Amino acid sequence: MSISSRKPKQLDREGLLEYALRTLTARALSSGEMRQRLLRRTQTAADVDATLDRLKEYGYLNDQKFADSFAAGRRENQGFGKQRVLRDLRQRRVAPALAEKAVAGAFSGTEEEALILEYLKRKFRKLDLAVYLAEPAKLNSVFRKLRYAGFSAGTSIRVLRRYTELANQLEDSAQEPE
Repeated sequence: MSISSRKPKQLDREGLLEYALRTLTARALSSGEMRQRLLRRTQTAADVDATLDRLKEYGYLNDQKFADSFAAGRRENQGFGKQRVLRDLRQRRVAPALAEKAVAGAFSGTEEEALILEYLKRKFRKLDLAVYLAEPAKLNSVFRKLRYAGFSAGTSIRVLRRYTELANQLEDSAQEPE
């Protein structure tokens, strides 16, 4: 039997709690992620809800704190934009309203243009961007990277205009209405 086809050991309620605590010591998880992991390991689905309730009661599982910390970390450490952080939180199974609140809090008081300039400086620190972006293919590539990093199309184009007039052509291809 191969490793990938083995089913994880099924755990009872106490085993699930121990597994959850071990898992949380390695990495912070949202309630949705923890639920998913516990469902793969449980003997009965009712044990999952009981385990999640205990984790929340003990303060080990708090989606608001998780989302706030995650959003702030993604903005400060990776320099991502709002849309990317929101997308990442949704992938981590955080409730949409909670994710939007955390992102709004993490990005309050920050200007997207400043974040884009920091992102470009960090990602292209060894290049003269005015020369690099003179090629349409490279300009399109940088624009796509900015969009993937979670920055709005309009603000990205405004910043790229500082380096090249070719950025005006990006407006036609931008799919986001401003």
